[in-house]
Formats: sequence, structure tokens, C-alpha cells
Amino acid sequence: MIFLLNLIPTSPIIAYFTFMEAEFNDNTFLIGQLKKGNEKAFAYLVDTYHHRLCVYANSLVKDSDRAEDIVQNVFIRTWERRNTLKTEFTIKSFLYRSVHNEFIDQYRKRKSVSALEKKYIEEMEQITTGDDAILERLLSFVQREIHNLPPKCKKIFLMSKEEGCTNHEIAERLNVSKKTIEYHISKSFAILRQKAHVHINQFTP
Repeated sequence: MIFLLNLIPTSPIIAYFTFMEAEFNDNTFLIGQLKKGNEKAFAYLVDTYHHRLCVYANSLVKDSDRAEDIVQNVFIRTWERRNTLKTEFTIKSFLYRSVHNEFIDQYRKRKSVSALEKKYIEEMEQITTGDDAILERLLSFVQREIHNLPPKCKKIFLMSKEEGCTNHEIAERLNVSKKTIEYHISKSFAILRQKAHVHINQFTP
């Protein structure tokens, strides 16, 4: 996070942990100050959201170092492109959406992305399109529901998603056919998709 402060080109931030002016709690004011290049506004943004975004990014990639890189990239681009910020969007939703998009972009650029990872990305894109304000809550819900999958589905899904095992490797380890593995993975996605849509309908108009 300290590296991010080097983006600010002029005066040092002496009161980095003491400048938390109440005005920055106002979304429109904060975005306005960022667009003007206010260094304290950017430092407030980093201090307020850095940890939360890292937790969120880590829930997607299951790798703290990669999560840190994703969040750092988001803050860098936010500062560099601050003139394009729009006051009609909440800065919190903007940052979470940016982390999600960075996660998608990084996965697409990796040459060794597994078939399951590609499918997982596609599913996540489908269930997170719409109001950005529900993004954090929805993704947290999906992560919880992964652990509520039927035992066999959960075990196979986690072996694929978190351990990075191929269908062939899982089939050998569990002494079942590849078709069985494919069935349980597809079933897992179907369950998660259905529950996500139901959850969205419960807290959106």
C-alpha cells in the first residue's frame, strides 16, 4: 500500500493517518476532490478501501499476493484516470467492480487457465452483471454457498477451483470416471447459479 502513495507526484503526505476529514465521507465530494488531484483524497481512498478490497480479491483468487497485485493495479488506474470518474456512481461500487474486472482480465491473459476457471469466470460475470451496489454482497453469498454444496459436488468443485486439479487428476484420485467429475462440476455451477439468482431477487426491487 505504501507504494501507492508514490503515485502522488508533489508534496509528501505528512498527516496520512490523521487527515480523515468528514467531507471525504461524502461520495460526490470525494470524487470531486479526486478529479481535482487532491492527494489527501486519494490517500483517504487507499486507507479506507485497501484492506477490504484485498479481502474481496483474495476471495476470488485464493492467493494473497495476487490479490494485493489486483488491488494495487486498481488504485493505480483509479489515480491515473481520475478525470474520468463519475459522481453518479458510488466510489465503493466502482472500486469493487474494478477489482472484479481486473480479476477477469488477469485470468483471460493467463495462458494456463483451466477449463473450470474459464467456466467459473463466465458464471461470475453472469451473476454480477447489473447493479454494482450488490456486487460485494452477492460474491460473499456465492463463496458461502460453495461450502453448502452437496458433499461430493463440494469436494470435486474445490479440488478443481482451489487446488487446480484437472478432471483427469480428480478422477484418478477419487477412482471415478471423468464423466462423473464433469457431472458434479456442472451440477455445482447449476446450484450456485440458481441460488445466486434467488438471492438477488430477495434484496433487489
